[in-house]
Amino acid sequence: MTAAPQTAPASRPGAGAASPGAPGIEATNTVVIGSGFSGLAMAAELNRQGIKAIVVDCPAPPASQGSPATGGVSLDAMDRRTEIMRLLEHYARRHELDIRPATAALHIESKATPAGRLWEIRTATGILTAHSIVFTRGALNQLRRMLHGVGIGTGQGLGSAMQALGLYLVGVGELLTPSTQEILHQAKHAGQCISARAASRQAGTLPGLA
Repeated sequence: MTAAPQTAPASRPGAGAASPGAPGIEATNTVVIGSGFSGLAMAAELNRQGIKAIVVDCPAPPASQGSPATGGVSLDAMDRRTEIMRLLEHYARRHELDIRPATAALHIESKATPAGRLWEIRTATGILTAHSIVFTRGALNQLRRMLHGVGIGTGQGLGSAMQALGLYLVGVGELLTPSTQEILHQAKHAGQCISARAASRQAGTLPGLA
C-alpha cells in the first residue's frame, strides 16, 4: 500500500488555526485517527459532507505486535483496494485534505463545554480539539483505553454509546477485516452521522445542549 499523501496543514483553506493566546492548539470538527485506507476514505467522505477534518496517524504499536493480519482478504480484493487507495490519494491531493501521516495521536481527553463535549487529541507538536473522533483499526487499543477512562464498557450497545459521545469506528469488523466495500459503507455512514451531529449542534438541538 502506498503511503498516504501529506499536505501542509497551513496550506488548506479553512483548516483550524491556532487559537489566539494558545500556541499549538488547532480546532476542527473531526479528527480521524489512522492515515491508511480507512482514514483516507473517511477524510474524503467528510469533505463531501462539508465537514472540516484533520487526519493523523495511530500511535506506533509495540515492535512485538508486527503487522496486522489481512483477515483472509483475497489478492483480487487487495488489488481493488490498492486501486481505490490511489484514487483516494489523488482526491486528497486535489482537494488539499489535511492529512498528517507523520503526526500520531498520543493521548485523548474529553472536557465539557457550553457547546457540548469537546475532545482534545494530544500529538508531539500540539493539541487538536474536535467535536467528533473517528477511530480506524490501528487505533483500537487507544479507543479501549479512552472508553475505560470515561466509564464506557465494550459490551452490547457500545456503538450507540460511542455515537452519543461523537465517536465512530471505520475499518473495523466484528470478526474479520471488513471488505473494501464495507469500509466505504462505514465511512459514508459515519460521515452522514457526523454531518447531522454538526447541524444539530449549530441549531442547538444536540442532546445535552441547553
